[in-house]
Amino acid sequence: MKLEIFGVEGLPEITAGDDLASLISDAANLADGDVVVVTQKIVSKAENAMVAVDPNDPLSHKPVVEQESVRILRRRGDLVISETKHGFVCANAGVDRSNVAADAAALLPDDPDRSARRIRNGIRARTGLDVGVVVSDTFGRPWRRGVADVAIGVAGVRPILDLRGTPDASGRELQVTEVAIVDELAAAAELVMGKAEGVPVAVIRGVDRGWLGPGSIQADLIRPPGEDLFR
Repeated sequence: MKLEIFGVEGLPEITAGDDLASLISDAANLADGDVVVVTQKIVSKAENAMVAVDPNDPLSHKPVVEQESVRILRRRGDLVISETKHGFVCANAGVDRSNVAADAAALLPDDPDRSARRIRNGIRARTGLDVGVVVSDTFGRPWRRGVADVAIGVAGVRPILDLRGTPDASGRELQVTEVAIVDELAAAAELVMGKAEGVPVAVIRGVDRGWLGPGSIQADLIRPPGEDLFR
């Protein structure tokens, strides 16, 4: 398999009410079967999932973090690790002040799966192309330093590639292997988008057609509490 990944440049600054599907369709040379990875930040901007904060107080977003959390797992200094209503465990409930105006903070989209579906349906209506859409965000990882992009919303891509019951390279049957394919696509896309380059959308071409199909981050990727050994 050969994958091509390229950033979509030339998008304007996104504001509330912007039609991301139309903007992406106009800026990207899309093809049938592509996977479009869109950063959470521009989805939140377009959906007006923004709150006002004090530009002179670097901690003025902390009350918002508390409001956006359904469970606080850890606190260390100014850092809060919490669970959001979506089931995501992340720093500061996903509330983010980077790449937004100084007097604003971005919240996670209300329903990232729905956001991905809206963009996918809009691209199909405008271009006739069937593409997958992944909404990505940057998360830290337990027991590892550094951050990586993961999928928080998806449409048209199967979140999990289930290899259980298939043979490995030695012919042994795999018992537990489930690959979070949407997280791998999100992380790969971030390599061409970067954190400060102003490229909020990437296109991945050459994805195995077997990876495409229905699915939901909420339903398919979030581990149920009964299966979570760390709760």
